[in-house]
Formats: sequence, C-alpha cells, structure tokens
Amino acid sequence: MSNKQTLHLDYVSRRTYEALVVGRAGLDLYPEPDGGKIKEATSFSTDLGGSAGNIAVAISKAGFNVGLISAVSNDAVGEFVKQRLQNDSVDISLLTLSRGNERTSLALAEVRQHDCEVVIYRNDAADLKIQCNDTIKQAISDSNNLVVTGTSLIDVKSRKHTLEMMRHANEAGCHVWLDLDYRAWNWPNLETTRKVYREAAALTRVLVGNEEEFSVLTDDIALQIKQCKNNQQILILKRGADGSSLFAGESQLDSGIYPLKPLKPYGSGDAFLGNVLVNYMKSGDWLSAVAAGSAAAAIVVSTRGCASAMPTTKQLESLQQSKVMTPAANWR
Repeated sequence: MSNKQTLHLDYVSRRTYEALVVGRAGLDLYPEPDGGKIKEATSFSTDLGGSAGNIAVAISKAGFNVGLISAVSNDAVGEFVKQRLQNDSVDISLLTLSRGNERTSLALAEVRQHDCEVVIYRNDAADLKIQCNDTIKQAISDSNNLVVTGTSLIDVKSRKHTLEMMRHANEAGCHVWLDLDYRAWNWPNLETTRKVYREAAALTRVLVGNEEEFSVLTDDIALQIKQCKNNQQILILKRGADGSSLFAGESQLDSGIYPLKPLKPYGSGDAFLGNVLVNYMKSGDWLSAVAAGSAAAAIVVSTRGCASAMPTTKQLESLQQSKVMTPAANWR
C-alpha cells in the first residue's frame, strides 16, 4: 500500500446538496421465507430498490442531504417509490412522473447466498425518461457531487441527457462519480457498451466498478488505471471477497472486508459507494472512506432487503468497533 502524493477532491463551498444521484429506483419483491426460491414463495415482502435509489438512501442514512434525479410511472408503484424515498429523507423534488406507457422497474430477488436468482422487469422503463432541463442544471450547480449509474446510459435519449448533466457538473465544480453498474442484458453488444462507457468515463472524476465492469470498459485494467492517473481521475476497483483497491494519483490503497456472514449477494456495491462518498467528504481520507464503504457493504449483504438495509452512521460505527477488517490483498 502506498499513500504518497495521493490525489484528493476539493470541496470549496457549502452547497444545498452534498450529492445528487442519477438513475433508476424501483420496487423490489423478496420471496418469503428467506432461503427459498421465487417459484416456491408463499408471500413476498417489499422494499425500495434500483441502484440509484439504493445509493441515495445510503447517502441519506449516513447523514447527508441527497436528491434523486430519475423518473417513475404515474401509478401506484411510482407512488410507492416516492413514498419510500421520502421516508428515508431523500429529496424527490427532481423526480419526474412519466405519463405515457412507461412503468417503474420491478425486481424479484431471492434472499439466499447461492443459486440466487434476481429477475428484473424493465420493459419501457420510466427511469429512462429523465431530462437535463434548467431545473436539473441549477440543482447540479448547487451540489458537491453528481453520482451517475450506468443504467442511465443505456438508452439513446437518456444517455444524451445524462452526459449533458455530467458536462454541466464539470463546468459547475460538482464532482462526477460514475458507477459503471453493468448489466449485460441492458446493452446490445460489447462494442456499443464500451464506446458509451468511454465517453462517460472521460467526464468522470471518480470511476467505480468491479473487475467484470472494468473489463467491459477496457481490455487492460492496468492501462485504464494509468490513464486515470494521467487525467487526475480516481479509480475504485471493487474486488468482492478480496476487498477493494483505490488508485488516486501516485497512491494505490488496498483494503480488506468486514467478515460478516452473507445472506444474499447483492446490494453491497450501492452501500459501498454511498458510504465512501459520505465518509470521504467528512474525513478527507480515502482509507477511512473505503473502510466505511466496506463496513456498509458487509451490513447490507448480511441483511434482508436493499434500501432498507442501508446502515446508519451508528450501525457503521458499531461494526467497525466490534470487527476487524481482513488483511488487504494487493491487486496485482
């Protein structure tokens, strides 16, 4: 691990939002009892889901003012999403209603660690109806960070507006974080995905993904790390049970995980990103931020649900005081 000449983000002014998050929020259904298959379910429990919704809730529960830039259908499911976001103190003033035939995303997710099926319905998804209008631009100018999730880049029109938001954020001194958030079934082919990801990555200050996602962006992750260094960008590589590696300037910061027994394999990345952002803004220390993100990820994968499983600051502190992280495993 090296921490010499570490690249840092500057936050020069207090703004209304610590962060705005762009992307999908939807309804999650979990079969009961835990451990069962969807086809065997006798009932389902509900939760707020979707990567952007989860990240926004993670940031809010960690104590920051956050808003969601998305769209939901003008129906009962859209109202469910809005209500859950409000319950978790996420600002929904930038959330628009889609009044056509679009529908809010629905996910059915099994609560089991192995052979875990997640089925997502995104036919004509409402969240792709976002627009970069004057209201959105003003909000971005009044935010310290803009977190973009890769799903918002899959549709041509949504991509146009998302990239416009990213360009405006750069002009406004709002740091752009890009979570690659790759889902193969969202994209027509690797060539298209790579082209779009590269365009978005060029507008990004903090680039986040796992090894599979970075392999979609590039054939050579080491070269991508070097390019980020040259472009004054920060790259965070999530490595599952091996922890994570953060590359910032001359520094490579490798970190382990908090070993809690997992209940399910999803939700950790959203918790990780949200809490890395919050802790970094509070501490200015990337190691502290990654440790907080790792603690949040461990809590979420060991708990039923996604948005509802995002930890509070007290829960994070309790875990970090009671558990020791595994030793950091160097990346390559």
